[in-house]
Amino acid sequence: MTTITRPEEGEYNPYYSTYIDKVTGNDSLMTLEVQLESTTEFIRRFDYDKQDYRYAENKWTPKEVFLHILDAERVFAYRALRVARGDETPLPGFDQDQYVPESNAAGRSLESIAEEYEAVRNASLQLFRYLTSDQLQRRGIANNSPISARALAYIIAGHEIHHLGVLRERYLGR
Repeated sequence: MTTITRPEEGEYNPYYSTYIDKVTGNDSLMTLEVQLESTTEFIRRFDYDKQDYRYAENKWTPKEVFLHILDAERVFAYRALRVARGDETPLPGFDQDQYVPESNAAGRSLESIAEEYEAVRNASLQLFRYLTSDQLQRRGIANNSPISARALAYIIAGHEIHHLGVLRERYLGR
């Protein structure tokens, strides 16, 4: 089984330390696998009365946050695929604030979001499980900064930890 060890400085833009540092241990693949079950359950059990709630003007609803997590995972996994396969084409950034209104979150059920989460995470797991050590350490350029495939695995896991923490604190009061 593949182990995705912690990336070193220089393998990612320092901005992403916010997410990478949230991942405990030294194997982001294990974190991604654990999250599959725990986050799916979190989405399914999220307080129905708060799913469309905004704690302040211009803040995202919980359903928008869940779909943002999915959008970001897809983008980060795509970047990891390109980098791991040796594609040296610089990859553009993406504007999360442009994606969220287009997610149609209000028209979605928590169950449909949970199902989509499972599908996206399973696809990411299939990608990362079969990357070699050399592929995981390869570097490319994304959003004008260096990035390695293994850093992207940590970013996916840590980004999710970050946003679920916000949901617990700001929406559920815990």
